[in-house]
Order: sequence, then C-alpha cells, then structure tokens
Amino acid sequence: MATGYLALVLHAHLPFVRHPESDYVLEEEWLYEAITETYIPLLLVFEGLRRDGIDFKITMSMTPPLVSMLRDPLLQERYEKHLAKLRQLVELEIQRNHFNGHLHYLAEHYAKEFDTTRQTWDRYNGDLVSALKQFLDTNNLEIITCGATHGYLPLMKMYPEAVWAQIQVACEHYEQNFGRPPKGIWLPECAYYNGLERMLADAGLRYMLIDGHGLLYGRPRPRFGTYTPVFTETGIAAYGRDHESAHQVWSTQLGYPGDPVYREFYKDLGWEAEYEYIKPYIMPNGQRKNIGIKYHKITGRGIGLSEKQLYDPYWAKEKAAEHAGNFMYNRERQIQHLYTSMQQPPIVVSPYDAELFGHWWYEGPMFLDFLIRKSWHDQKTYALTHLADYLRYHPKQQVCRLAQSSWGYKGFHEFWLNETNSWIYPHLHKGAERMIEVAKREPADELEFRALNQAARELLLAQSSDWAFIMRTGTMVPYAKKRTQSHLMRFTKIYDDLNAGKVDSGWLQKVEAIDNIFPKINYRVYRPL
Repeated sequence: MATGYLALVLHAHLPFVRHPESDYVLEEEWLYEAITETYIPLLLVFEGLRRDGIDFKITMSMTPPLVSMLRDPLLQERYEKHLAKLRQLVELEIQRNHFNGHLHYLAEHYAKEFDTTRQTWDRYNGDLVSALKQFLDTNNLEIITCGATHGYLPLMKMYPEAVWAQIQVACEHYEQNFGRPPKGIWLPECAYYNGLERMLADAGLRYMLIDGHGLLYGRPRPRFGTYTPVFTETGIAAYGRDHESAHQVWSTQLGYPGDPVYREFYKDLGWEAEYEYIKPYIMPNGQRKNIGIKYHKITGRGIGLSEKQLYDPYWAKEKAAEHAGNFMYNRERQIQHLYTSMQQPPIVVSPYDAELFGHWWYEGPMFLDFLIRKSWHDQKTYALTHLADYLRYHPKQQVCRLAQSSWGYKGFHEFWLNETNSWIYPHLHKGAERMIEVAKREPADELEFRALNQAARELLLAQSSDWAFIMRTGTMVPYAKKRTQSHLMRFTKIYDDLNAGKVDSGWLQKVEAIDNIFPKINYRVYRPL
C-alpha cells in the first residue's frame, strides 16, 4: 500500500480565437503552437505509457473554448497548412545548414518532430479531443471542465444568473463532447467566492480545484491543510494547490524550466534569420514573429540573447530525467513526512497550465514522461491518482467554509481588476443585466430564438478572463481590447434589435458563422434562478 498520493493536474485552456472573416490573424497561431508543442506531445506521452503497460493517472481540464477550437473544421484545415509551412521551412534549414554540423543536427531534429506531429494528427483525422477521450475511457486521464469561456466568476457574482450560465453551459458542452457529465471543475483562475459551491452542486459537479490559501484560511481551518480535500456544506469537495511542488516547477528563480541546458524560448528563427529568406514564413504584412524553430539553449541566467549557446536535445533530455528524479525524490520525502504527521495518506495536488509542458518548457512532456515512469518503477511511497478516484477511496473528509481566493497575483482578484482593465466591468455588468432581462422573453419566431442564443454567446465570449489578463500583462493588448469591445457591440446590437422587434437576419447569420461556439446553447440558461 502506498503511503500517500500525488495528483498531477494539467489545465488545458486557450481563449476562443477563430476568424473566418480573415485569411490570417496572428492570434489563431496560439492554438497551432499549442497543438504542435503541447497537446500532441502529451498525447504521445500517454500513448507510450499505455504501450509499455504503465497504468498512469493524470487529471486534465479541457476548457470549452479549447475543445471547440480543436474540433472546428476551419481551424483544423488552417492548422494543417501551418504545419506544412513549418515542415517546408525546416527542409530549407536542413539544406542551408548542410555544412554546419550542429545546426544541421537541430534542423533534422525538428524535421523528425514535425513529421511525427503530422503522422499523429493524420492518425486521429485531426480529432485530438477523441484522441484524448480514449484515455478518459480507460480511466488513465480524468478530464474535467472549467467555466464556459473561463469567465472570472468572483467579479460577476452580483449576477448569479451569469455565473450559472458559465457553469451550466460548460457542463452541457462537456457532456456533448465526452458523452458523460463532468465530475470536477477547474475554477477559472482557481477563483472562488463564498456561495459558489451551491451552483456547482446544482450543476452535478463533485469537486473543484482552487488555490491553496482558499483552504488554509477556511473556517474551521482544515486540520490537514491542503493535503486532503475538504467538503463544503453543499457536499462539493475542494482541492487546494500544493505550493511546495508548484514552486519546483513555477519558480522563476529555482524552477526546473530555467535550467541552462533547456531550450531558450525567446530566441527564435523568425527573428534571427535573414529577412528575405524568412519572409515567406512570417506574417503576410512582413512583420516578424515566432516560428517555433529555436536553436539555442538558456545557457545561463543573465546572459543576453546574442550570447546564447546552441541547444542539444540529447543533454536536455538527460536533464529532464534528472529533474524528474529530483521531483519524485522530493515528493517521497514530503509524503513520508506528511504521513508521519497525519497518520493517514495525504494527497499532494500539483496543478499546472498544460501549455507550460512543451510550449513554454520544451522539455516539459519529457519531464512528465520520466516522472510517471519513475513513479511507477522506482518508488513505493506514493501512487499517482485522479482527484475523483481519491474521493472514491476516501469519502469521509472534514467540512469547512472556504475563503475567497484565486491563484493570481497576491492570491485574490487584483490581477483581473486594476487600472489596466477595470473599464471593462461596467460594460460586462450592463451586458449581464440585459441578458437576464431578455432571457425572460419567449421568441416570436425562429429568427428571434437564434438572436437570443447569439446574444448569450457574445456575452459569454466577452466575459473571458483572458482579455483582462492580457490587458494586465501588457502583451497583445489591442487584440484583447478589440475582442472585448466587438463581443459587447454585437451583444448590444442584438439587444437593441430585439427590443425594436426587428432582427437583422443577414447580419445575424454572419455573426453566427464567426462566433459559432456552443451550437446547442439555449439562452434560457440566463433566466432568474
């Protein structure tokens, strides 16, 4: 019997970015990069583990926007073109670096990687959701949901109907795509407020994931801190993030991804290559961008990009194995210590953004692969588990009232409500008021029914926490502002048209084709609770 449990939790999320009205929008490449660098590499890790008889356990959230984009035919077609251009460029790189042994080696490394990516994509006919669902069906992967559009729930709590829509639409979308209701939810930004658990229970959810201090400052204070879940008074269980294991990966100073041997994210061929050579592979307007082909390693802290040394995948893989062993060793010591203190099996919950593994930290999928294999073969202290499985095996837990919290800066709501983004909330709140108002209507005809449903989609898309996040970080701010404004403007036009009794059918059809998320949504989800 294991002394305790380790729960690895990956949060797979991207905002809904889909622009059929344009031939090229840079932000669509967020999805393409994530498919190439994170989702397919993780899928290959899971396939390898299954092939070798390792009964792995990972919990993974897949948000409705991400699932919708992964299953969208237009984005699938555009991804194939994106990948084909990458493969074409790397073939040129092989030829260009014929007489530079190290760069030639790296170009061939990428060529092999892109070929594997394409073969995997073709093997599943581009349907990565079904590819991952097979591991849900074997109970290796516990897939959970999130808010419908990753809306920041504590900042809309004055409109309970809006919070309910984020939860209920997400649960319905999950069931439509995975054939069963979700058991758990990664709260958007792990943001919790008192009373939210009642809606989660009403939606049929079993547990939620929040930040550690949401438990630690609960009342009464949980006897075992974050090392067992707690039940709320509604019966919903809450898991808190373990900061010790998170620190080993997330820390900008001490985290594994900053090791000098690993690949440097910020030195990319799109910015390094001679302009005329790289021009066919950057933006159509001629502006440079990241390509995804990177030849250099981090080299050392404080070293400028011009001084970075060439990357070597072999030594990076060795370092990933070393770090996986270190992570395993630390979890063994941690869990042994906790078991001695608690006199019952603890669970260490280690949640991370899925895109960290592969996109930001190129060696991340290798690290996970080594960690799972080492955990299976090289130790007996802990067992990997799902959050749902742990509750099934340990159904009796302490009851407490949780504290308001998030996993953002300072642990509360400041990152999503500050001088950079506070202007959006009066508009979002007015939109929620108006949506609740029109949700009481019975449509006069099919056109009005479609308009009401599209109004719900536009409000949900405007509420995405990603836009406020981007405004705060200062990257791609014009795009985030434009998205917030465009969804609110579309919502307002629908609202005004409904009140005027004259819906613009041609315009509505165009908007439905652009913002086509949640095809089965019913606007009545916004009716008063």
